[in-house]
Amino acid sequence: MEYVTLGNTGAKVSPLCLGTWRFNREAEDGTVETTREEAHELLDAWADAGCNFIDTANGYGDGKSEEWIGEWLDDQDREDFFVASKVYWSQVSRHQHNLSRKNIRAEIEGTLDRLDTEYLDLYYIHRWDDETPIRETLRTLDQLVRDGKVRYLGASSMAAWKLTKALWTSDVDGLERFDVTQPKFNPAYREEVSSYLDVCADQDLAVCPWSPLEGGFLTGKYERDAEPPEGSRADLHDYGDRWSDRQWATLDAIRDVADEEDASPAQVTLRWMMDQDRFTCVPIIGARSVDQLEENLGAVDVSLSGAQFDRIAEAYDEA
Repeated sequence: MEYVTLGNTGAKVSPLCLGTWRFNREAEDGTVETTREEAHELLDAWADAGCNFIDTANGYGDGKSEEWIGEWLDDQDREDFFVASKVYWSQVSRHQHNLSRKNIRAEIEGTLDRLDTEYLDLYYIHRWDDETPIRETLRTLDQLVRDGKVRYLGASSMAAWKLTKALWTSDVDGLERFDVTQPKFNPAYREEVSSYLDVCADQDLAVCPWSPLEGGFLTGKYERDAEPPEGSRADLHDYGDRWSDRQWATLDAIRDVADEEDASPAQVTLRWMMDQDRFTCVPIIGARSVDQLEENLGAVDVSLSGAQFDRIAEAYDEA
């Protein structure tokens, strides 16, 4: 596995990140999408493939995602893995869903306890908090870095101007700044996040996108004029209006390239994202089975020509 440098941090991570939001997540029918045993199997397969980047959050699976990862890490060399978690929602208090000093201080202790680790490699703010001054949030996060509890800071989805404001505040006050971002971004979802990505490119921030396969759409399992498979995520939406013409055009281009490269549409999609040249891009994949995980990891071995890369980009831009 050839690692990449995560933005300007100097840290080396696998070119894909394992997302664990499904761990202990309860589906609408009451079943658990990924059980403890299945979670450990996925983590084993991840490590066996030579990958080290793992993403979780204090609220995933009501805290069980962090707990199960922590149990698994007990049998590993902690320094071999780059573990990220997030803060905003509280597992400690029903009142403190925010980025106040009180909540961050309480939640980092809970996260470290569940993960059974002395530090996090990366700590994201899970969302922007309009009620807490960003200076209070950043000063608290800065102290966590100084205390050795966190190595790097990250920010998830927010308006581009808010990300810019946070970076400016850090620079003016001499505080640790965000080095990594986690927006929604993929070949079929770009216009809405273009300004945000412009900031990332300008400031040399790494981008670790969630939903890189657009909720399964870019795996190619849906057809424009056919009903979605029973039980698929498309059942949650009006299938006919779920995706735009430009998104279908993007999928068509991805399918064509996949046929040319004897790869799956998911692999081509992930490769296209890893090949971004304006910023380091490490997509977060949320596989439900080891087979699915291994298929996604096949993206590492796919090679796209410049013409193929541009064809996918232009399909979205020109539709």
